[in-house]
Amino acid sequence: MKLILSTSNPNKIKEISSIINDIEWIPKDLKVEEDGKTFEENAVKKAKTAYELYGPAVADDSGLEIYALDNFPGVHSARFMEGADYFTKNSKILEMMKDIPIEKRGSRFVCVAVYYDGTPHIFKGVVEGSIAFSIRGNGGFGYDPIFIPEGFDKTFGEMPSSQKDMISHRSKAFRKLYEFLRGIKYE
Repeated sequence: MKLILSTSNPNKIKEISSIINDIEWIPKDLKVEEDGKTFEENAVKKAKTAYELYGPAVADDSGLEIYALDNFPGVHSARFMEGADYFTKNSKILEMMKDIPIEKRGSRFVCVAVYYDGTPHIFKGVVEGSIAFSIRGNGGFGYDPIFIPEGFDKTFGEMPSSQKDMISHRSKAFRKLYEFLRGIKYE
């Protein structure tokens, strides 16, 4: 099976391909303005734009929500300090949280994946965790080196990708999407 994937992020393409490896993902960079107020609005907008150009398509939107910072950066995760690298972004978040004790560093990663075939089919994945006190690990991408998933003492950045891919927000959303697609395929 081949599917259009509305993204230009090479890290996201690699991760999704690793999570669901029996779909051939055809990435398309459509430069869709992500101006929605929710992850769902942005993901639907990207998937619908791709659908209108190519037919059935998939898109996602994801981000980090830090409870002590009023769920910041949230839907603006990719655009926070736009143009800066993630080491700089992660450093800024850690600076913003320097006086926040461990018990108040709760956060979560959210991913909303959408399959659009004229109708949006929406799948959400969430992983709870906390923000580390320092940048740890060189794996993953984005905010992975500062996020410690619940039940672990390593950040996503310290985990092998195979471990992260089993528990991540993107994995949860895309596995639900995949089960939905399998249902269509076999009906």
